Amino acid sequence: MASAWLRRWLRKAAAGGPEQASAPAAQAARAEYAVLFCCTANICRSPTAEQMFRAAAEEAGVASRLRIDSAGTHDYQLGQPPDPRARHHAQLRGLDLGGLRARRVTRRDFDEFDLIVAMDDDNLQALHFACPEDLRHKLRLAMSFAPRAGSRVVPDPYLGGPEAFERVLDLLELACAGVLGHVQAELLLRRRQPAGPA
Repeated sequence: MASAWLRRWLRKAAAGGPEQASAPAAQAARAEYAVLFCCTANICRSPTAEQMFRAAAEEAGVASRLRIDSAGTHDYQLGQPPDPRARHHAQLRGLDLGGLRARRVTRRDFDEFDLIVAMDDDNLQALHFACPEDLRHKLRLAMSFAPRAGSRVVPDPYLGGPEAFERVLDLLELACAGVLGHVQAELLLRRRQPAGPA
């Protein structure tokens, strides 16, 4: 049975609202594939994953074909920038998180994104409860894309020190490489599929 906080979250997600709007419609219309990274409050792990994956996609030459975003399963920090510690440690690896702002996952996200990547089991459970049954195939754990990394999840660094944030970056580098391989294969498959009837 869903916990009280999860039931509240589901009601809010279903209601939606302008503060939870997805990426611009123009970007969505251009994208061939859409990836959403999710953690708890969208201030540490998922914005880091968003920017890390964006950088990897740019290096691979496929970023212009993708829609990349992040969101949280809770509304603790709506509209806030990523945690200063996450920004600092990401910056050390050349990632700028400064322009991102926290938002909560909405019902529309399950329709619009092709792949929804959760950081840990709690995030995955919250997404599972909120997601329509016929769309749950889109939900994956981040570390399922890096099965040899030795970690099932990307642990929340919020209560940890510098080493916790560095660990997140190490794990996300492996996960994002795996996600990129998956997405490239999906793009290739879509290009090969014949067009539908006119």
